Amino acid sequence: MSALPGPQRFDRLDALRGAAVVWMAVFHFCFDLATLGFTRQNFYEDPFWTVQRTLIVTLFLLCAGAGQAVALRQGQGWPRFWRRWAQVAGCALLVTAGSMLMFPRSYISFGVLHAIAVMLVLLRLAAPLGRGLWLLGALALALPWLVQHPFFDTRLTNWVGLVTRKPVTEDYVPLLPWIGVMAWGLAGARWLLAHRAGWMAGPLWRPLHGLAVLGRHSLSFYMLHQPVLIGALLAWRAMRS
Repeated sequence: MSALPGPQRFDRLDALRGAAVVWMAVFHFCFDLATLGFTRQNFYEDPFWTVQRTLIVTLFLLCAGAGQAVALRQGQGWPRFWRRWAQVAGCALLVTAGSMLMFPRSYISFGVLHAIAVMLVLLRLAAPLGRGLWLLGALALALPWLVQHPFFDTRLTNWVGLVTRKPVTEDYVPLLPWIGVMAWGLAGARWLLAHRAGWMAGPLWRPLHGLAVLGRHSLSFYMLHQPVLIGALLAWRAMRS
């Protein structure tokens, strides 16, 4: 597979990531309304919300895997990879610190950014497997259904995913099964780039250009949207009181 010339943008992929960002922001806004007492919704047990969360995380990880396929196809070297990785890992640490302040009993120790940081490294190393990524993804998706052990129930080990019970935390995206989703995103995008490149690199419908721009800055938006939403809701409540 030869490298693509130049830093080509894949607007369709960016727009798909942007759609995931918008969906996530709406979900978090509804979550904030419930957390601050404006509404009564159970985001931890109600299938209406739990299924949405699963779909949002799935879409994000598929896009992350596809993004790695594009980076590899364009010949991205390890130095550039590590620079981007450091941004993701640094933001993951900030998420942990912020959640400790807001949710001291259920802070985020291994959420979606932590997972992406670990998975990026593992899948970069696994990329030479080629079509074997499909099998790797299937095994990762199946393993948590086949193996669970109390050893993995602690906060130090639950990041693996082979838990017997879901931990008490505001965001939990363990390595297993979720690395399977990202692996399929990488494998699927590689197939598209080799056989249906136009599906990813083709022109984007003009009204969706805003989503593409948002998708290119998804990490910045992710880090900023919750402080802005929570701050706005707190200000609104203060003005009403």
